[in-house]
Amino acid sequence: MSWTKPQDIKAQLASLWDKGDLLRDAVTGNTRFPLRFSLKGPSSAEISNQFDAVRTWVSGWAKPEPLRVEWQEVRHRVLGAQQLPVAVWLDAQQDSLQWLGKRSAWQRFLEIVEVTKKQCPQVLPWLEKRPLQALDLHAEWPRLLAVVAWLQHHPQPAIYVRQVDLPSVHSKFIEAHRAVLSELLDLALPSHCIDTSKTGVAQFAARYGFLEKPLRIRFRVLDPNIQTFAGTYSPDITLDAESFSGLRLNVCHVLITENETNFLALPPMAATIAIFGSGYGWDALAKARWLEQCRINYWGDIDTHGFAILNQLRGYFAHTTSILMDHATLQAHAVFWGVEDKPRQDDLHQLTPQELDLYNDLRDNRIRVGLRLEQEHLGFEWVRNRLQSNQ
Repeated sequence: MSWTKPQDIKAQLASLWDKGDLLRDAVTGNTRFPLRFSLKGPSSAEISNQFDAVRTWVSGWAKPEPLRVEWQEVRHRVLGAQQLPVAVWLDAQQDSLQWLGKRSAWQRFLEIVEVTKKQCPQVLPWLEKRPLQALDLHAEWPRLLAVVAWLQHHPQPAIYVRQVDLPSVHSKFIEAHRAVLSELLDLALPSHCIDTSKTGVAQFAARYGFLEKPLRIRFRVLDPNIQTFAGTYSPDITLDAESFSGLRLNVCHVLITENETNFLALPPMAATIAIFGSGYGWDALAKARWLEQCRINYWGDIDTHGFAILNQLRGYFAHTTSILMDHATLQAHAVFWGVEDKPRQDDLHQLTPQELDLYNDLRDNRIRVGLRLEQEHLGFEWVRNRLQSNQ
C-alpha cells in the first residue's frame, strides 16, 4: 500500500530542509506556514476490499503531532459515510523545526543572516543561494565577513594574501576559503575592483588585486664548462620566471623532462640545460624568449597526457621536438607498461605525423586499453644512448 503515512510527510519536510528552502525563508522573509501536504489515501475499491487496513491507516492519523489533519467525508456505496484524512497542515514554523530536530541549526542560520544584514547586506543573495553551505560555515562566518569588509576598504591591495592583518584571521585563512570568498567578493566589491579575466581558485590573488607568488623555473646546467657559480658543477637552480627570462647563458640546447629523478640524473651534455617540467603549466617558461634561439627537446610520459603536454608546449615554442616518446622506446620497455586512468580523447593539432600516429594508437587503444609508459621506467642506458645520438 502506498497510502501516505506521517513519516512520509516528515520526509517531505526534511526534503525542504535538505534543499535549503526552509532556511531561505530567513533571508527572503517568505512565510510558507501554515504549510499544507496532500495525502494519498485508499481508493473506493481498496476501502471495500481492505477495510481493516484502511481503518488501521486512518487510526494512524488520529493524533499525528505536530500535524493538524484535514478530514473529508467520503460516501461509500457499501459502507456508507466514512471520515478520511485528505491533507495535513503544519501550522507553525517552530513546530516543523522541532519535528525535524533543526531548531538549533535554524537559530545559527538566523545569527548569520542578522550579522550579514548589519555588516554586509550585499552578500545576502549568497546566503539565499547557498544556505546550507553558510550554515556549515557558521563558526567561520564572522571572519569571512571581516575579510570582505577589509577588501571593501582596501580594494586592489597590492600585497600578498598572507599579509592581510585582521584580528582572529590567521595567515592561511583566506587561502583556505578562496572559493567562498570569491563568490562573496564578487557581490560585495565594485566591478572595477575585480579583474574578471582571472577566474578560478588558482587566480584568486590576481582577480582581487593581491600580489601573486612568482612563478618559478627549476633547471640544471649540464655543461661542466659553463660556470654558473664559481666552484659548482651542474648546479640545480630555481629562479623566478622574470629572472630566468633575463638569463644570458651560453647554451644552444634545452631538454625538458617531467620526472625529477630523470632531471637529476641526466648526464653531462655540451651547451645544454635541463628544465624540470611543470605538466600543463608553461606560462612561466614562455617569458624566456631567448629559448626561441635554442634547440628544445621535450621528454614526457608515453601516454595521451604526455603528448597533450607536448602539444601545449608547442603553442609557446613551435620548434620543440620530442625525444624518447616513440614506438621503439615503447616496445623496448613493454615489461613496464602501465595503465592510464583517464586518457585524453581530443584531437591534437601540434604533433608531428609520427607523434600523432603513436598518440592515436594510445587514444584509440590500438595496442592495449589505456596503455602508458611512464618515463621513469626507461632503462638508463637506453636514455643515455638516445641522448648521445641526439647531440
